[in-house]
Amino acid sequence: MDSAGLRELLTFYADAGVDEPLLDEAPDRFQETRAEAEKRAAQRQQPTPQKPVATTQPRSTAAAAVRAAVPDDAQAARAREIARSAESLDALRDMLSNFDGCNLKTTAKNTVFADGNPQASVMFVGEAPGRDEDIQGLPFVGRSGKLLDRMLAAIGLDRTSVYISNVIPWRPPGNRDPSPLETEICRPFIERHIELVAPKVLVTLGNPSTKLLLNTQTGIMRMRGNWAMHNTPSGLDIPTMPTLHPAYLLRNPAHKKLAWQDFLQIKLKLESAG
Repeated sequence: MDSAGLRELLTFYADAGVDEPLLDEAPDRFQETRAEAEKRAAQRQQPTPQKPVATTQPRSTAAAAVRAAVPDDAQAARAREIARSAESLDALRDMLSNFDGCNLKTTAKNTVFADGNPQASVMFVGEAPGRDEDIQGLPFVGRSGKLLDRMLAAIGLDRTSVYISNVIPWRPPGNRDPSPLETEICRPFIERHIELVAPKVLVTLGNPSTKLLLNTQTGIMRMRGNWAMHNTPSGLDIPTMPTLHPAYLLRNPAHKKLAWQDFLQIKLKLESAG
């Protein structure tokens, strides 16, 4: 394969979310484990030379400890404490950028905070950034974002008159689904985000954001088109319209008519709210 063909193949893999190489043959992890155990047993039988006590942890060891850390429920509690202390969107953005309790951040290029007008009457919340969003550091800028822009224009809105964010601010590797723990760690930040914006209308895009922000296990096809209420931790109640995610509509264009019905309801609610 020539260099041009190889470049096209790598671009295809990147667009498909392939970001980790695989071996041609599956390694025998059990064999590796046995070999490591035998090596450790042999080392224990050898006398251990005396070494001076180190006063500080070697840099490489400290770095390895950080890389090996696995977030747990304590990180979710820490996130709640940090998010509660944010008194402004700028403060929340800085706190999120400095937060190290979610491993999704280690593989993402950017923290995707928000886009649009924070003074807008309506706020849209999706699930997580994709490849284009991760590169640009803005939510909904890829194919689904372009469709969202057209949907907004159909009811007389654009990015100067809406505010857009995601439940998860970092792209999961390969666009996989965020784990329940990753979502729980990020939950306090999006909840505080919504409190600080205090929109008159909230729109949840797709199943994950709808279930999280409306505290329900009911699927999006039953929830969409029906007004619900998002209750913030501080006690603010915000009318919420669950609707279909633009990425879903790209895969299922026949359902665009359902989203159009939802957006008409959003338009009427905004007009009545003034």
